[in-house]
Amino acid sequence: MKILQVNASIRGAASASTRLANSIVTHLRTLAPAAKHDIRELGEQPILDSTALGALFTPADARTAEQATRVAIDDATIAQVQAADVIVLGVPMYNFGVPVQLKAWIDAICRAQVTFRYTANGPEGLLTGKKVFVALARGGLYRDTPADTQVPYLKAVLGFLGMKDVHFIHAEGLSMGEESANKAFAAAETEIAALSL
Repeated sequence: MKILQVNASIRGAASASTRLANSIVTHLRTLAPAAKHDIRELGEQPILDSTALGALFTPADARTAEQATRVAIDDATIAQVQAADVIVLGVPMYNFGVPVQLKAWIDAICRAQVTFRYTANGPEGLLTGKKVFVALARGGLYRDTPADTQVPYLKAVLGFLGMKDVHFIHAEGLSMGEESANKAFAAAETEIAALSL
């Protein structure tokens, strides 16, 4: 079994979402001790830009060396996701949405004819058979409210790619005082302890 942990925070070791993602992986590895664990730190990854977009839309045999190098980055990102059996996403809430780093990673792995395709019956996701755990860390309280744009977005885009077995673990109210934060982490740890593969 291969576990891919994707940390979307820019806060490094101080990140609450990474703390939760680490806890999920630790729990999963007690269930599958032989699992291989890879970590992707999106705060350290290149962002999708016009150079990358131009390279992706240039036929492979017409790409410059620079374009080929840039496409190879996204190819490796896709291969990493394809190889994973379990994906753990550490997702903080930035201004009611997902971090730009996570959006860029999603844009990099959404590639027609590779991770999804359009058929006569509509779109078909090609990243099937994976279990996804999403660790959500938020300063306020947004779960099950109209202000929670993260869960619907992630369900939609992951489902579009074929990943429909998605579980969300919340730690909310982290900026509402120490007692609130401690309670949130304790509740999240209880959820994590009940997770199964």
